Amino acid sequence: MSKPEELQIDTGDYVVYPTHGVGKVIGVETEEIAGHKLDLFVISFDKDRMTLRVPVSKAPTSGLRKLSTRKIMEEAMTTLKGRARVKRTMWSRRAQEYEAKI
Repeated sequence: MSKPEELQIDTGDYVVYPTHGVGKVIGVETEEIAGHKLDLFVISFDKDRMTLRVPVSKAPTSGLRKLSTRKIMEEAMTTLKGRARVKRTMWSRRAQEYEAKI
């Protein structure tokens, strides 16, 4: 398994966290937990009135990411609006391929 990339997230950035959606980074705190000092991103989710703390070292593996840029979103929408590529293979083979991709 490759080393997760370092996230460049600053206070005030909007981020996406799986299962909770879009939140705003309101700061970075240092807390001592079980005798270890941890740097934590403090993320506020206004919609749910919730604050989440995610260890900086675990942020990439937890699924935390910055919002996509407008250019990336436009490329994604172009791809989604395009014609679907139809594969002429058996459904069971396609299911195996999809499972492998997931």
